[in-house]
Amino acid sequence: MKFEKLNENKIRITLSIHDLEEKDISFHDFMSNSIENQDLFLDMLEKAEEQIGFKAQDCKIKVEALAMTENDFIVTITKVLPEINKKGSPIYLKKKPKIKRKINNINSSQLIYKFNTFDDYCNFIEFLIYNNLEDAIKIADKILIYSYNNNYYLVLNNLNTTYNKISTFLTSITEFASYVIEPNLFICRLTESGTLFVKNNAFKKSFIHFLNAK
Repeated sequence: MKFEKLNENKIRITLSIHDLEEKDISFHDFMSNSIENQDLFLDMLEKAEEQIGFKAQDCKIKVEALAMTENDFIVTITKVLPEINKKGSPIYLKKKPKIKRKINNINSSQLIYKFNTFDDYCNFIEFLIYNNLEDAIKIADKILIYSYNNNYYLVLNNLNTTYNKISTFLTSITEFASYVIEPNLFICRLTESGTLFVKNNAFKKSFIHFLNAK
């Protein structure tokens, strides 16, 4: 974890996927608004104060998180200056700072997940059905399955960011599959060397198959 002071009110923190793993936080947990992530940010603020003297107590702060290549993340933290009262004195907050985050790099155009076996994919489908998440067919415009090097890849094209269970979906899938970094590059490998296993809509077809098999 690297800290850089940009000015008196703004710092930049570079952290790796290993920093997240040390806190037992997955990629999608980090890119969502969970309580665990807020705890991580508070921990980062404490270290920022220790290492570069950046104090954020009693201040509103804005947090922008950007996922970079090679498993690195850039977090920019900016102090929002307090309002000035009629006497010309700053108005400070008396409660904990509220963290707001801007997500700059959830790739809404395409997400890819790798299942080590087809059974892992089937287990995920059963999980969705058991938890009444059959409406996951709305997660993206196109939902494809590719097979490549004895693994199976779920490709979500044009992610539906308005899907009301998207956070639950993205958190749950990490229990069954791993996120593929740089999906826009990896899809070229799948289309060139992989086999399109299920064209579309993979979830809808899978749900029909499993429900009819009961």
